[in-house]
Amino acid sequence: MFEKVNSKVVKVNLGQSGPVISRRGSMLFYSGQVAFAPHQIPGAGGAPGGGGMGAMVGSMMRSEHERTMVAQGTGEVHYGFHGLAVHVINLPQGGQVTADMSRLLGFSAGMQASIVSIQSQQSGGGGLRGALRGAAAGALTGNGMFTTQLSGVGSVVVLAHGEVMELQVGNGPVVVDPQAFVGTVGNVQTQLQSAMSWRDAVGRGSGEAMQLQCHGQGVVLVQASEDKL
Repeated sequence: MFEKVNSKVVKVNLGQSGPVISRRGSMLFYSGQVAFAPHQIPGAGGAPGGGGMGAMVGSMMRSEHERTMVAQGTGEVHYGFHGLAVHVINLPQGGQVTADMSRLLGFSAGMQASIVSIQSQQSGGGGLRGALRGAAAGALTGNGMFTTQLSGVGSVVVLAHGEVMELQVGNGPVVVDPQAFVGTVGNVQTQLQSAMSWRDAVGRGSGEAMQLQCHGQGVVLVQASEDKL
């Protein structure tokens, strides 16, 4: 399991945790016997459906997971990335974390990774509303359409600008600014919704034209700053 050293660094004892996956360039230093190798999650080379959307998802998975590496051995490795804050999530059996790959620092190698889509509450539509939905989705995910889901028993480390807050979702939805959104833990669904009025169209609105509604059972992770990674 990953262990937080300070607000920006985590460490893992590979002899106790087994192999871990991390983003390339995040290893700070290590001690003991450790081997690193490029990594691609099994099945990331394609997706059901052959062509069209399936081919696009497969291409995305190849692109994202080619940026990862696996560490294994018996030593202790310290990780950090660009001075960003780190947040450790320990998952029990049946748990899951959903976050954009750009926000993932590392996770246990035994976890199952898949690509899931971000749903817009209003389908279709063009013009200004459509452009705003696309911009908000782009802020939420690296590609504006899909994000990464990790499931199984293990440990996940996410990156954020500033301290991460855990907001419980249960009795009612939690509404988050897309640029403050980091990810979710548990069975939480997300929908982009427009809060745009005519004032936003002429530049006199609140500046919160798109919102992310989170509902279900679990936790929403929110960063203290709206800066994107």
